[in-house]
Amino acid sequence: MLEANVRVALVTGASAGIGAAYAERLAREGYDLVLVARRRERLASLAERLRAAHGREVAIEAADLCDPADLARVERRIAETPGLALVVNNAAFGSSGAFWKLDRDREARQVTLNAVVLARLSHAALAVFEPRRSGALINVSSLNGYAPAPYAATYAATKAFVNSFTQSLHEELRGTRIRVQLLCPGFTRTEFQEVAAVPAELVPGFAWMSAEAVVEASLASLARGELVCVPGAGNKLLGWVMRAAPAGLARRIGGALTRRTLAR
Repeated sequence: MLEANVRVALVTGASAGIGAAYAERLAREGYDLVLVARRRERLASLAERLRAAHGREVAIEAADLCDPADLARVERRIAETPGLALVVNNAAFGSSGAFWKLDRDREARQVTLNAVVLARLSHAALAVFEPRRSGALINVSSLNGYAPAPYAATYAATKAFVNSFTQSLHEELRGTRIRVQLLCPGFTRTEFQEVAAVPAELVPGFAWMSAEAVVEASLASLARGELVCVPGAGNKLLGWVMRAAPAGLARRIGGALTRRTLAR
């Protein structure tokens, strides 16, 4: 049972990668946790380790967020958790390949998880935070949200939604003590590339960041009250180039590079 007099963070997609790194770092910083993901065994193992290492209360919610009943259960958990101070919307997945060759049901599920679920859980979090005028929301996006991405069309489109949506929320909440962050990492060493069928070995080593480094940059940026966090100097430069380049040029270069990568 989570206590009412402590800070609590809820993290989705918490069983691996960036989500697990958030859980580890937040437990170390004194948060109690609610961890959400599909894989119950992984969640239970992570929760046991965090309790032992940091002495924090860690609750788990094994949930498929694309299932309406499971999503409603997590929304209720957000509404009913005493001391909830931070929600991290990290759950997402990607795919790669020519759009018309990909499984249409899986692509639709990707839109649901990456965009619709994120919007619903953001709504649930802000319904808790707004009456007391405090709290923090981190929506995990990607550099892919800055430009169209041929052969990752659905993923980039969902992240473009996250970018626009999160920045709009920030402006709506101006003047309150509610902090909203848009996190846009580049290549991060997680299971994402395997799930998305991206050949990670073709990405140069210097382009990668660890999940722990991404989370460290995110939480430091949140403490400074910054809206957008792009971890890593190289990613910051790449993000600037992606925003500054004409859309047609960015689209054609991205398509040519991805086509070549997928052909190998």
